[in-house]
Amino acid sequence: MSQPSALPQSVTAGSQSPAQGIVLVLGSAIVWSFGGTLARFLPIEDGWTIVFWRSLFAALFLIGFMLWRDGPRGTITLFRNMGLPGVAVGLCFAIASTSFILALAYTTVANVVLIQAGVPLIAALIGWIVFRERVSLLTWLAIAAVIGGVALMVSDSMSGAVSPIGDALAVLIAFVFALATVITRRYAHVRMTPAACFGTVAAGTVAAIMASGLTVTLPELGILVTFGALNFGLGLALFVTGARLVPSALAALLGTAETVLAPLWVALIHGEVPSINTIIGGTVVLVALLSYLSVEMWRQRRATR
Repeated sequence: MSQPSALPQSVTAGSQSPAQGIVLVLGSAIVWSFGGTLARFLPIEDGWTIVFWRSLFAALFLIGFMLWRDGPRGTITLFRNMGLPGVAVGLCFAIASTSFILALAYTTVANVVLIQAGVPLIAALIGWIVFRERVSLLTWLAIAAVIGGVALMVSDSMSGAVSPIGDALAVLIAFVFALATVITRRYAHVRMTPAACFGTVAAGTVAAIMASGLTVTLPELGILVTFGALNFGLGLALFVTGARLVPSALAALLGTAETVLAPLWVALIHGEVPSINTIIGGTVVLVALLSYLSVEMWRQRRATR
């Protein structure tokens, strides 16, 4: 895939490389995959309460991370320099996190997961149509395999009434996340960590307005700290740092590893054994990702010789 012409040399040279981008984005998927497992430990009935505390601790983590990495002045500079691309990415993250809660009130988790499997396809299409980023045949084949594998994973629970509102929100989640991925890659010279922080603040503000109450117990607060800081905040930091170093379609494709790993952690920790279709579908997704990454790594090694 051709790189955007606006990409400065400093982004692609030196210590920042596509290989590191792959590791960071894959790391974000692994971190995010523990979200369902952590949510199982929370008996809080109001989802907006969870969103508020999770967003709060994610914002605190991201601010602390930037202060540690860039210092107070550097952090302020990052917020000033993120510009409209950063605002757009932050709003995308805020919309995705709040729409997820609303979608689950209207449709099944299976529907949401299946529709979100289309994120790599949407990201590839946006990059191709808007920015004329070329997508290889291998990438299209990997995207098709991932969508098919996820469809098989959730096929056992794809039953019941279909809600146009719920599925429309799920499509919105997939679209805005794909859009955030493409913008992060396109404006690779813009550090998107403050944008992610802005998104968590926006989501937390909406949740504070919508929540019936914000009171939680001390044990719940401990889980929420992990849920917000490490699961949400660290995941965002890894993703926005790595997504600007790799093609948009690849970044979105790597993110689907979350779909494969999430049922595994729930099974190991909570004893919820997945169905045979989930296991087979997850294997298809995993094989597709590993095969794609192996070919890409081989191409990079060959190109550097």
